[in-house]
Amino acid sequence: MAKRKTKFVCQECGYESTKWMGKCPGCQSWNSMAEEFEEQQSKKRGFVTSGVSSSKKPQPITTIERDQEQRLSTDMIELNRVLGGGIVPGSLVLVGGDPGIGKSTLLLQVSAKLAQNNHKVLYISGEESVKQTKIRADRLNVTSDNLYVLAETDLEFIEKAIEEINPALVIIDSIQTVYMADVTSAPGSVSQVRESTAALMRIAKTKGIAIFIVGHVTKQGAIAGPRLLEHMVDSVLYFEGERHHTFRILRAVKNRFGSTNEIGIFEMKEIGLEEVLNPSEIFLEERSEATSGSIVVASMEGTRTVLVEIQALISPTTFGNPRRMATGIDHNRVSLLMAVLEKRVGMLLQNQDAYLNVAGGVRLDEPAIDLGVAICIASSFRDQPTNQTDVVIGEIGLTGEVRRVSRIEQRVLEAAKLGFKRVIVPEQNLGGWTIPDGIQVLGVSTVREALDILMGG
Repeated sequence: MAKRKTKFVCQECGYESTKWMGKCPGCQSWNSMAEEFEEQQSKKRGFVTSGVSSSKKPQPITTIERDQEQRLSTDMIELNRVLGGGIVPGSLVLVGGDPGIGKSTLLLQVSAKLAQNNHKVLYISGEESVKQTKIRADRLNVTSDNLYVLAETDLEFIEKAIEEINPALVIIDSIQTVYMADVTSAPGSVSQVRESTAALMRIAKTKGIAIFIVGHVTKQGAIAGPRLLEHMVDSVLYFEGERHHTFRILRAVKNRFGSTNEIGIFEMKEIGLEEVLNPSEIFLEERSEATSGSIVVASMEGTRTVLVEIQALISPTTFGNPRRMATGIDHNRVSLLMAVLEKRVGMLLQNQDAYLNVAGGVRLDEPAIDLGVAICIASSFRDQPTNQTDVVIGEIGLTGEVRRVSRIEQRVLEAAKLGFKRVIVPEQNLGGWTIPDGIQVLGVSTVREALDILMGG
């Protein structure tokens, strides 16, 4: 007979213990251990069947024929770019983001696009009734006979609905509301999320159906549930942005079928999310003229070049320790660049507060923006405005040198398209490529040299 066993599972990381503890030894979080019941079935020879049996034998990789994968186009250029060219049949995609950021809106619009292309789509909501989903669909002008809506949380009934309709795409909103009757813990617990995701993955792989699941996030911004959840799925997409700002960024942090460096940019409007095909123009349209502490940098996000404005405000501190605040840039990188300016250029910044911001809510992670950060800090400190038609590109080392960056030709070409007249690049990047017409490219080898060109010393 089955033996019933009590265990305590951390709801943050999945750590299991036979007794309750106030602090989880795995993730160090407090009051996260919840009691769950485990059904232990008798096993033969220590083996447990997974429910999927296979009679296939191992074969050499050289004998395997590779079929051309057929992707489902969503007719949304931004989403197709993030997914690597479209939705792969049989894939399991996890979409995370803050509450109210637009996850359900995006997936409902994707459902409408595929339904209009004669693909059956099953939208399963565990948080809304079908009438509430209909109200949101009417607001987004979503209507199609190929779009099926179901309000259900029991995975057994969800699987029956999938077998009955046989859709090309299934959307589960959200995975924290789905439960399996065989698992005794509550919906949203570590065990339920893990087992439900495993069952959905089996459905996706065996039937060749693409499944999107929505995941809630914690206060720290990570997807709620065990870390194993992100390892089980094929792709993990994060929907980022401020609730009170219109721009949304869809970023892939894991993708087995494409690059993880791509981003898609959307704008939230009354009728739903609209794609931003040229984000550089939007990020720069409100830029002030003849103002110190501002410079434009060219950043690469996957295969896309994005021109954004970096702003800095340097002011004397009124406290013993100066403040260092950064939005959209790594705080530690800002401190490092200010130390380089103080040591190699001679700027007395140790008694100055520093506030930096990337306009538009974009987060920049690559080192090619270092020179732009240093220039806008120096511009604000000296209260000298930079030229409005300049773009700065380059990585800075601890000795004050400006180092080579990748894809310099694409960055300069994007600046030329938007009407910029001059680009400051690392000297090592000069040569080997064609400079576009109408733009001047100057190479620098040190930060001091770049300051001499942009601000006259």
